This record gives sequence, structure tokens and C-alpha cells, in this order.
Amino acid sequence: MAVMEKRAGAPARRVEVTIAGHVAEVRLDRPDKHNALDYEMFAAINAAIDRLAAEPSVRAVVLHGAGPSFCSGLDLAGFAAGGRRFGDMFSRREGEDANLAQRVSYGWQLLPAPVICAVHGSCLGGGAQIALGADVRIVAPDATVSIREVHWGLVPDMGITRSLPRLVRFDVAKELVLTARTISGEEAVRVGLATTVSSEPLAAARELAAEIAARSPDATRRGKALLERAWGMSAAESLALEEELQRELLGSPNQVRAVEAGMGGSPGDFDDPPG
Repeated sequence: MAVMEKRAGAPARRVEVTIAGHVAEVRLDRPDKHNALDYEMFAAINAAIDRLAAEPSVRAVVLHGAGPSFCSGLDLAGFAAGGRRFGDMFSRREGEDANLAQRVSYGWQLLPAPVICAVHGSCLGGGAQIALGADVRIVAPDATVSIREVHWGLVPDMGITRSLPRLVRFDVAKELVLTARTISGEEAVRVGLATTVSSEPLAAARELAAEIAARSPDATRRGKALLERAWGMSAAESLALEEELQRELLGSPNQVRAVEAGMGGSPGDFDDPPG
């Protein structure tokens, strides 16, 4: 399924979503602009997140970019040409914490299914913040990564407070934000911005997604939810959450199938969660 957003007559494709074998792929699809973020791209990424949130068959998501880069950040000229103001990015839906700009990063954390991001080429500014919203980041060794906003006299405001503090030391986070310096994929792994390095990040992301999709979706969804929800909880709250989620799983049909598959050394045949 391709997610489209209309502008001045003709449709402009920004994001393509495909689903096969319980794995969804979300491809930023503006390769001639290094997948730079104009308003239509923000809207299309949000539409893709909405689509996947409503897909119970999806057990893992691969997020990547078409062309030479993952995402080169904001398309400043594109905003102006489209007649948009940056203030439009601060709109939010009723009852939601994140505004439109923040949701393209934070929204991946809210998806039930784990999200693996494959990063190559430029991953700058808003692009870096989108990648940080994923559960796992696999980067090319020569990728260029930068939390770039201070370079333009701004602060990172696309969900950075819900991702960066979990990944790197506080002083490292400050250094990366305050200098806006560009680091390689290999350094991104060393400092904690990325999970692992691969010369073929998309192939590695697809392999990991297939491995996760072969597990019980009840367990993988709750495993992600456990870690997401427990961050910032007190000990009493997080320990109670562990017990709550485990009680939901014990003896359930998919949990029994997981045991049978594990004991028999065969792939599990799992039911999708309710829609």
C-alpha cells in the first residue's frame, strides 16, 4: 500500500508501505531529495504509523529510506514552496501528547510491533530523530548521523526527549545536541545512538524483522510494551507491570504454541492479536 498526500493537483508520493509475511516495510520515498522532510512527508509518515497501528497481522516493521540516504532532515525550501509555516507542525490531535512533528518519531515507540530502522547515507536532524524513535537501529559504517538542529539555531523537538536519554549518557547527549557534530555509523554504535553496524543495513534489518515475526506476537508486543511503559516507573509500578503482563501470557494459546515449538524445534504457528 502506498501512502499518498495531495498537493496542488497531482498526488506526491512520500512514503510507501508494504506488508508481507507479518513484516511491514515503511520506505521513505523521496530519493531525489535524500528523503528530506517537507510537510507532505510528515503527513505521510504519520499516515503510515496510523495504518500499521490498525494492522494486527504486523509483527515487525522495517523502516528505511529509498535512494542514497535514510533522511537528510528538514526541507526548508520545500516548506516555503508549499505555502506551509513551521507553526503548522505544532498541531496535535485531541487527547494526544505529541504534535505532528513529534509523532513521526514518538509514534514508532507507540506501535505495538517492534520497529527496526535501517540507516544509510545521511541521517541528519529530523531524520536522526525519526531513527531514534525505532526500537533497533542498524547503520551502515559510513552513514553520517547528526542531531543537527543547533546548527540552524534551533533545538531538536521531534520527540528527542523520549528517545535520546534512554540511549546515551547524559553528557554524551548534551555534547551531540550542543555541537551538532556529524558522526559515522560506527561511532553512532560506540556512543549508543545505534544498535549495530552492517555493510548491508536493510538486509540485516529484514533478517531481524523475520526472526522477530517468527515469535509469538503476544510475547513480542508485551515485551516491547513492558520496556516502553516501565521507563520512568517506580520499582513497585514496574515490578507490578511485569507480573500483570506475564499473567496475561501464561497458558494462553500462543504461549502454549511457543512452548510446543520450542520443545519440538519447529516454527510456531501463532494467531494474530485481535484487531
